Amino acid sequence: MDLQKLKNTLEALLLSADKPMDVRAFELIFEIDEDRPSKDEIRQALQGLQDDYQGRGIELKEISSGYRMQVVQDYATWVARLWEEKPPRYSRALLETLVLIAYRQPITRGEIEEIRGVSVSSHIMKTLMEREWVRVLGHKDVPGKPAMFGTTREFLDYFNLKSLDEMPALSEIKDLDKIHPELALDDQEQPAESAESAESAESAESAESAESAESAETAETAETAETAEEGVTESAATVDETALEADETTPESPETPDKEAEVY
Repeated sequence: MDLQKLKNTLEALLLSADKPMDVRAFELIFEIDEDRPSKDEIRQALQGLQDDYQGRGIELKEISSGYRMQVVQDYATWVARLWEEKPPRYSRALLETLVLIAYRQPITRGEIEEIRGVSVSSHIMKTLMEREWVRVLGHKDVPGKPAMFGTTREFLDYFNLKSLDEMPALSEIKDLDKIHPELALDDQEQPAESAESAESAESAESAESAESAESAETAETAETAETAEEGVTESAATVDETALEADETTPESPETPDKEAEVY
């Protein structure tokens, strides 16, 4: 297979694939062909494609999982307008936790909390695990056997990195908001507020609602009791009035002589 045809074939495969492809994946595609290309020819064709896309709106990028066709970052703002759904926004606490895991891995949750000076909420760790950016690498040989966390291949793919060596020096990161456009802080979120504070606020709100409901129920009960009391009072008044009328209509009985008077 000549070089130009191989480049066109690889281009078609990359545009059709739903995930990055490495050299081994390309070899499997060509393995039943008589004139199948070698590894070196595949790499040469991929390098040629990368050169062809220089200065255009799309690029062939080599990342941890292999090669993929993607939009050049400079044009991501306009491409994002094709979709109504907005990208997820993350808190500063989550970004700081992710940065510490990426640069200090393997690292335990307790060590992260010691560096940041605040506790790391379970919500943050759950989010990082669900995004498959972080995984448990093992457990530290100390009392309690705390889990040690590290980044994943999906983390490298998401940030267009081939390896951890390509990460910028920590001293070069001036603003966490600029680590990646899709990781911008939520404007409505206070930077210092953690997920635990949000959970506490939600719990307080629930408690307040429950207290309000209890107060309303107590007031209703008191009102019912007051109504019942008024009914009892009214019934008592009716009974007294009836008894008074009965006394007025009953003939006067003879006076019973005093027993002491009879004795004397």
